[in-house]
Amino acid sequence: MQPRNFDDIHFTSVHRRIMLWGSGGPFLDGYVLVMIGVALEQLAPILQLSAEWIGLLGAATLVGLFIGTSLFGYISDRVGRRKMFLIDIVAIGIISLGTMFVSTPVELLVMRVLMGIVIGADYPIATSMITEFSNTRQRAFAVGFIAVMWYVGATCANLVGFWLYDVEGGWRWMLGSAFIPCVLILIGRFDLPESPRWLLRKGRLRECDAMMLKLFGEPVIFDEGPQQETRFVQLFSKRHFSFVLFIAAIWTCQVIPMFAIYTFGPQIVGLLGWDQGKNAVLGNVVISLFFMLGCIPAMYWLNKMGRRPLLIGSFAMMTLALALLGVVAAPGIGLVVVAFAVYAFFSGGPGILQWLYPNELFPTEIRASAVGVIMSISRIGTVISTLVLPVFITRYGINTLMLVGALISFGGLVVSLLFAPETRGLSLTEAGRITMGSSKR
Repeated sequence: MQPRNFDDIHFTSVHRRIMLWGSGGPFLDGYVLVMIGVALEQLAPILQLSAEWIGLLGAATLVGLFIGTSLFGYISDRVGRRKMFLIDIVAIGIISLGTMFVSTPVELLVMRVLMGIVIGADYPIATSMITEFSNTRQRAFAVGFIAVMWYVGATCANLVGFWLYDVEGGWRWMLGSAFIPCVLILIGRFDLPESPRWLLRKGRLRECDAMMLKLFGEPVIFDEGPQQETRFVQLFSKRHFSFVLFIAAIWTCQVIPMFAIYTFGPQIVGLLGWDQGKNAVLGNVVISLFFMLGCIPAMYWLNKMGRRPLLIGSFAMMTLALALLGVVAAPGIGLVVVAFAVYAFFSGGPGILQWLYPNELFPTEIRASAVGVIMSISRIGTVISTLVLPVFITRYGINTLMLVGALISFGGLVVSLLFAPETRGLSLTEAGRITMGSSKR
């Protein structure tokens, strides 16, 4: 039987299962990170949490994410996707149950750091697994699904939190409720195969061939390079490190202004009367839906329009939306809603590309390591936003904040114009060979 190229295999139930269950980690990230905010409404007076402690708890998860993404991306490149794929979900479930029984702020702090580590671990593992099982045509859609699932998780957390808001001791059930999706995801992942590209790069050719026959009923060939050992130092070669800096830059230039635009969220939900107490939880659902809707068309435009044009156009529109809110001294609610909607809608492209680019531009032997390092660098911007934003608004006002956000977003536009590559239509091997500035077609 003549073997077929992997890129010629149609989208099958195997691909759907890997895409769905692989996105379980981002779902849990959105779920767990949002749920703590809801749970703290009950938990803060019980544990007598000061503003400083609440700030520490928020930063604790980010510190954990920083550790988890950078460390476990490399481990995944060394020992395989599937093994780590299962271990981290088990760990998330156990820590979720353990968080139900905290009795001091220190215990909660430790649990939040641990939760950040294991959730952070899943991102480089899951995105690499999904990318390596996707053909060239499916890749943008499959990775875009990851971004959508984060917002689905956030929305589910708000709905569960709303339901448990008035239940006595409801915070325990809120924090422990992540155990349920963990069990479902673990069941879904349990019989998923190892990444074929990872097997090839580790020289396990027979195992890869046997797996392809079992999954697709025919021999399959890949355009994957020869056996390679994972060496973390590869990330610091001239070619690879230039892309590390580029992706980290566009990621940071998106995430910091996004924190700023989120400050207008309460005004929008306040117009609906959902700005206080239990109803504020439903208001957060509205905000999440704004951003989730922006991801859906981008999943298709990435192949129709291309990576580079979509990134440049998105940053241009995001900059315009922030600038409008900055220059208008007292924007009415109409302008606020329109600007918020424009920013959220066009954030979908960069939001997907921050995952898609690192998975396309780095070879299999260091793909997960690259995702982990880039995500860790981006967390620096997240921490800065978390700590600086409240003080900045108090001192300089929200209009100045929007102008600074527009300036940062404009920085993302400039970086994209100068360095964004075009990887549409390229196989993973072809994309992994281009150099900075060589592919802007």
